[in-house]
Amino acid sequence: MAEDDTYTQDGTLDINKNPANRRKTGNWKACRFILGNECCERLAYYGMSTNLVNYLQERLNQGNVTASNNVTNWSGTCYVTPLLGAFLADAYLGRYWTIAGFSIIYVFGMTLLTMTASVTGLKPSCDKNGCNPTKTQSAACFVALYLIALGTGGIKPCVSSFGADQFDESYEKERKHKSSFFNWFYFSINIGALIASSVLVWIQMNVGWGWGFGVPAVAMAIAVVSFFSGSRLYRLQKPGGSPLTRIFQVIIASFRKHNVEVPYDKSLLYETTDEECNIKGSRKLGHTDKLSFFDKAAVETETDRTKALNPWRLCTVTQVEELKAIVRLLPVWASGIVFSTVYSQMSTMFVLQGNTMDQHMGPKFKIPSASLSLFDTLSVIFWAPMYDRLIVPYARRFTGNERGFTQLQRMGIGLVISIFSMLTAGILEVVRLNIVRKNNYYDLEYIPMSIFWQVPQYFLIGCAEVFTFIGQLEFFYDQAPDAMRSLCSALSLTTVALGNYLSTFLVTIVTNVTTKNGKLGWIPDNLNRGHLDYFYWLLAILSVLNFFVYLWISKWYTYKKAVTHLQSK
Repeated sequence: MAEDDTYTQDGTLDINKNPANRRKTGNWKACRFILGNECCERLAYYGMSTNLVNYLQERLNQGNVTASNNVTNWSGTCYVTPLLGAFLADAYLGRYWTIAGFSIIYVFGMTLLTMTASVTGLKPSCDKNGCNPTKTQSAACFVALYLIALGTGGIKPCVSSFGADQFDESYEKERKHKSSFFNWFYFSINIGALIASSVLVWIQMNVGWGWGFGVPAVAMAIAVVSFFSGSRLYRLQKPGGSPLTRIFQVIIASFRKHNVEVPYDKSLLYETTDEECNIKGSRKLGHTDKLSFFDKAAVETETDRTKALNPWRLCTVTQVEELKAIVRLLPVWASGIVFSTVYSQMSTMFVLQGNTMDQHMGPKFKIPSASLSLFDTLSVIFWAPMYDRLIVPYARRFTGNERGFTQLQRMGIGLVISIFSMLTAGILEVVRLNIVRKNNYYDLEYIPMSIFWQVPQYFLIGCAEVFTFIGQLEFFYDQAPDAMRSLCSALSLTTVALGNYLSTFLVTIVTNVTTKNGKLGWIPDNLNRGHLDYFYWLLAILSVLNFFVYLWISKWYTYKKAVTHLQSK
């Protein structure tokens, strides 16, 4: 076998820091451990978070708005902490060790949360009139939740990128597998979520919260074992040093040279003469024409030629293109915030809406409203392989694109589907409120309308996820500079954080505006006397506006150009 075929060409190393052997490491044989880890970790996360709004209401005695806002604030934090984990992974630790370290914090958080729901003194005392948590008990619960938020911050941005690292882009066969990996990665997430939203939610509502949180804690421990089990098979990318330092160097050098003229011949811009890039774990990037102001950082002046190289005055074309790549990603990133706001309704407003409906399956069995999210999960489990096996080959015939659709087209389709999910939820609420008004059911806890009428809105969101969230995962990995992939994966995740925060902001504003002059408002504790449908219409309108902005952004976007392969040294 030729030497080029023996080792990967993307700079990856094995666990012993030797060049990664193509046959012995990576590919699907390594990914099965990563996918197993992700499935168990997501089972733990969703097993704890899916029904969290009901736990806060029942055990911490919180109202609809307070519980909803606490869930979205915490969930948002879970998608901001990945910025910290991603920075450590790209700059210093690498993805493997970042996942390993933060997983331990995650297990501690899950263990403490289980104790707050099961250990006398830490769990709130309850009687037939409800629960009476002390400040210490509430604080212990939130400490546990935010330890989990910190732990997940080192896992979320790294696992998908770490899995994609197992496929060498310079090898055509592996490059095609990489695109499929993101579909199966999201599929494994939803297998965990399916068990969480069905079995674990039922345990929480019918057996107890101690068992309901204890099982996810065990699942997280299994996730850690699965991850370490594949260590000898993994391919590891070298950390490339602080990406923030390189970004600021380009910005400062550009402003220092704001009066310098950029040459017409872009080959005159400064770049290292070596075939390999001077940034660890990165390929050289070709010049792109847009955002040309930053090209000034790569213009070599007389001062640069006569003095020792100063990276705060002269940067390589690859450094400049790294910054351009990040700037180009930002508008696409921003367009995902409204979609994430729609997505966040599954764990808040959909659950509260379901709480008012008939939850019986037959005369005895009662399905918890939070368990309806399993239909979102089933939708993803259905559409992810369907997209990979049927939609992509069919679309490829018409588009000529090896992925079927471009990543931007794929995300746009998901945005459109999300609009219909909000319209469906709004129509259901209109029908539900009409039944309440016609029959004077205002103070009835459960109206005689099956909770399964919520299934279409969950199913549509699941379909939208397959297009938008998976497309986003692949897009941010593919378009990120090689040495900033964890950071860009974290950036994509912050849309979920900001979507949750936007949901909190909208709920707060809507509540403040609609409760003036003693009115009950759109989202009172008794939804039979409110207008939750108006809130869904508001989200549908925002989604339509967001889609048209996204179309303009997509037309403007320029894809990055990688020009060399890496060497494993």
